[in-house]
Amino acid sequence: MKLSANEEYGIRCLLHIARRGDGGSVTIPEISRAEGITAPYVAKLLRILRRSGFIASVRGKAGGYSLSRPVDQIVIGEVLGALGGRLYEADFCNKHSGVEMICAHTVDCSVRSLWQTVQGAVDQVLSKMTLKDLTGAQQTSGMVSPELITVTSAHSKPPPDFHV
Repeated sequence: MKLSANEEYGIRCLLHIARRGDGGSVTIPEISRAEGITAPYVAKLLRILRRSGFIASVRGKAGGYSLSRPVDQIVIGEVLGALGGRLYEADFCNKHSGVEMICAHTVDCSVRSLWQTVQGAVDQVLSKMTLKDLTGAQQTSGMVSPELITVTSAHSKPPPDFHV
């Protein structure tokens, strides 16, 4: 599983804006220099974030980008969804059916069950994490507390080398 560049850099841009505080704004060149991302790519990511309602833009000499709502109301799962989507989409099996039109394992697929379980665990964490959690993450030793993560499956206990 991999995060896309859009997701990684988009979160970094959003964090940079958030660190300006309430009412603070930042320009594309400022973000580009601070994050080491090209200005055109920053512009593309900010356009996605603006259209998704996470940031607002103001034109002109004193213009720039600022958050459109408080940091504790920006859910990371929603941001990642806007930037790239989910790890496991519902139509995944249709895209990976092999040479057949329908996957040979449509009825009883343990692989699909695996990806659905992983996606559920990821969704559970990301739906509880806000931008506020990330802005304070550098001052704390761990971002995600163990109680945030509960993996459920058909098995009563996890495999012996399963670590969360």
